[in-house]
Amino acid sequence: MNDPQAGAESPHLDSAEQEQAAEHTAPHPLVIHEIVREEGEVAMERTFAALMWSALAAGLSMGFSFLVQAILESALPKTHWSGLVSSFGYTIGFVFVILGRQQLFTESTLTAVLPVLTRRDLSTLFKALRLWAIVLFFNLVGTAIFAGILQIRGVFSPDVIEALANIAKMPLSAEFGVTVVRGVFSGWLIALMVWLLPSASSARLLTILLVTWTVAVSKLTHVIAGSVEAAYAVMTGAANLSDYFFVFLVPTFIGNVIGGVSLVAIVNHAAIAPEITDATPKREE
Repeated sequence: MNDPQAGAESPHLDSAEQEQAAEHTAPHPLVIHEIVREEGEVAMERTFAALMWSALAAGLSMGFSFLVQAILESALPKTHWSGLVSSFGYTIGFVFVILGRQQLFTESTLTAVLPVLTRRDLSTLFKALRLWAIVLFFNLVGTAIFAGILQIRGVFSPDVIEALANIAKMPLSAEFGVTVVRGVFSGWLIALMVWLLPSASSARLLTILLVTWTVAVSKLTHVIAGSVEAAYAVMTGAANLSDYFFVFLVPTFIGNVIGGVSLVAIVNHAAIAPEITDATPKREE
């Protein structure tokens, strides 16, 4: 059951003005739910090759979050506020991925779960798991390739190299449980951002910047953005493969999935589910 559009029946507005007022009304939650669910449906029907290349591109693009953050950090004075500014570099990869419509794993913790919760059948569940597996794997491959490219000598200044090394320690700096909790908050925020984007309209860029800056400034862990950093640490000898998988990847993955699925997809779907049921007979009529 949808709320009436603002000004749609106002006696004080002519038809053109009523239409203009309606355009400025925020979408009903059910509309947002269906937009996000449809994104998930479309993604799950894509071929293996399409998902592979899109996910690989996303993993590569996420590398710029690591690089730009390091560039900013190397240029700023060592003060208590410099991290607030350099954290804006972290947002760049997300901007490239989301506006470029590339396939990012943490977005699918919302988009692919809504069709599962709506349809509630094994076929949809298997399609969602297939999507997750392909996208996560090739996201991680992309991040490893980008981290490898950063090993080329002479491309960046020593100050940037030092900043890269410092930032690369962050995903590996906490105990398993702490990393899980940080991952929960990160997965929650990224999935929430996906929920906000359909109603953001011209503020899409600002929404991406604010949400991902919050992730960075809070030192939360993101399974793809953090993978570039952790892979770089392994390649430079600051960490080993065991650290990559068991200190960073596994706890961050668990946290991101819990945050995206439990705290956003399930809760937001639960708020809309009665309206989906109520709307079904009306659509059939």
